[in-house]
Amino acid sequence: MTTRLYNTLTFRLAAIVILTAAATWSAIEREWWLLAVTLPGMAVAVGLVWRKFRRNAQKIAFMFDAIDNADHAFRYAESGRSSADRLVNRSLNRIIRILFQAQADAMQKEKYYELILNSVSTGIIVIDEGGYIYQTNSEALRLLGLSVFTNVRQLRRLGEGLEEFFTNIRPGNRRHISFTNERGAVHLSVGVSEARLKDKPMRILAINDINSELDDKEIDSWIRLTRVLTHEIMNGITPITSLSDTLLSIYADADKEILHGLETISITGKNLISFVESYRKFTHIPEPEPSLFYVRKFALRMAQLARHQNNYPSIAISVDVCPDDLIVYADESLISQVTLNLLRNAMQAIGHDKADGQIRFKAYCDASEAVIMEISNNGPPIPPEEAQHIFVPFFTTKEGGSGVGLSISRQIMRLSGGSITLKSSPSTKETTFVLTFP
Repeated sequence: MTTRLYNTLTFRLAAIVILTAAATWSAIEREWWLLAVTLPGMAVAVGLVWRKFRRNAQKIAFMFDAIDNADHAFRYAESGRSSADRLVNRSLNRIIRILFQAQADAMQKEKYYELILNSVSTGIIVIDEGGYIYQTNSEALRLLGLSVFTNVRQLRRLGEGLEEFFTNIRPGNRRHISFTNERGAVHLSVGVSEARLKDKPMRILAINDINSELDDKEIDSWIRLTRVLTHEIMNGITPITSLSDTLLSIYADADKEILHGLETISITGKNLISFVESYRKFTHIPEPEPSLFYVRKFALRMAQLARHQNNYPSIAISVDVCPDDLIVYADESLISQVTLNLLRNAMQAIGHDKADGQIRFKAYCDASEAVIMEISNNGPPIPPEEAQHIFVPFFTTKEGGSGVGLSISRQIMRLSGGSITLKSSPSTKETTFVLTFP
């Protein structure tokens, strides 16, 4: 009991007050012997209070060191020598718990906001005045084709003028920019707003992919044009073909040159009608009826069909699907048309003369859980001047080609809610068509 009383701060402060009063009275009354007795006692009492103060200050310093080092196991013993020590230790432990809880709450909120940012379909980039990237989301990285984005200087290797564009665009502006990467032509709309973070001015860039919007407008324009042309051609050629067949049946014994001319008109008209019918497929694709199907079984069946339908025995087709039970929600019949067309094009690109012809069908899920199908071949690369036109209706470099195969494929993927893009890889010398299913 005496030891606990001696260790209390109250007792020591009371002793200092009493000894100070006694020393003052001794000095006033000139009782030097009493002053000589009280001064050492007062020094001892002050020293004890100072030591306790330093010990508590060290406890606080150790506590903040533990917080800085994220030492969640750090605690003070709550069974001190005195009630004051116990109270101080309990209070410091409570402060530690409060600060760690606040830190945990802040981290949870940060993860929550990061999850929200990564869930939106708009790319977000937070950039400071020095060009350093403070924060970005997965959509922005996908649109730019980067895995890590820390400074605008990284944009130099993506395209000429990109770094300058992102550096100079100011709050309140909304501008468009286009560049080409391994995914093909990229068209972005960029809007900027301003914010301050820790007293530093920041720009928040909102990036949207307008490829799909441009594609939709382009496809709609081609569809309207094709419908008008096929309608007018059919209206003009059908009566001519019908009339030539009628004349052939009426004047079967006519002069040979006349009969030959009528037959030529009839055959040419019918061939033209058949040709126009092939273009009608582009404007009359049935509405997709999606269902779930396994990608591996689908890919193996497509590879087998392509081998049977096309005579390229020296070309090997490999299938790589991960995971094995990967499924996709789409119209299997329509996607079959797209896949077979790409496999046929790949075989024709490789040709009969290449001994090591390889076609690779790869399927997987990307970071946003979209299903990706890639069909690659090691044939001659598509020249850049042709690559930008391959999805345009009626554009073809093949002799006798109609130029609607890839256009129809793009239309099917568009109606399926997905996309088809061309990706060339100079390092692997492969040409890859990428089908993306949301």
